[in-house]
Amino acid sequence: MAGENREYVFLECSETGVRHYRTQKRVKGQGVKKIELKKYSAKLRKHTAHKERKK
Repeated sequence: MAGENREYVFLECSETGVRHYRTQKRVKGQGVKKIELKKYSAKLRKHTAHKERKK
């Protein structure tokens, strides 16, 4: 099935350490890297870098 190669990861703000966002990530195959996205941090009221963290 298509969903077997995916798992949930949490995105943690690199400045505050708060985990706001949850997303899916492919876990098998080539080129699987840690996710880093710019997302909105409500605590700081601006966009900051969010890095992947496991549960």
